[in-house]
Amino acid sequence: MAIGVIARLKVQPGKNEEFEGIFAELEAAVRANEPGNNFYSLHKSRADENDYIVLEQYADQDALNAHGQTDHFKTLGAKMGGCMAGRPDIEVMDTTS
Repeated sequence: MAIGVIARLKVQPGKNEEFEGIFAELEAAVRANEPGNNFYSLHKSRADENDYIVLEQYADQDALNAHGQTDHFKTLGAKMGGCMAGRPDIEVMDTTS
């Protein structure tokens, strides 16, 4: 069963370009190095330019666990932290089919 993740992120005003650049690096690293990741995509709110959602899907729980342990996630996640206006809101879901 695949695992879906929605990560809601709030970025500090004026940090959008920096955040989006770091995320682009992370997205490329996930796609290149995580065979258990089905998709990893950033979406920006139309209502508030500082609100973002990351949509993620992993083949299984092991793939999701591995994602959080990768060097690229740890390194680039720390860099993104300087852009954030608070902690992310993470929701993990199971597919139904």
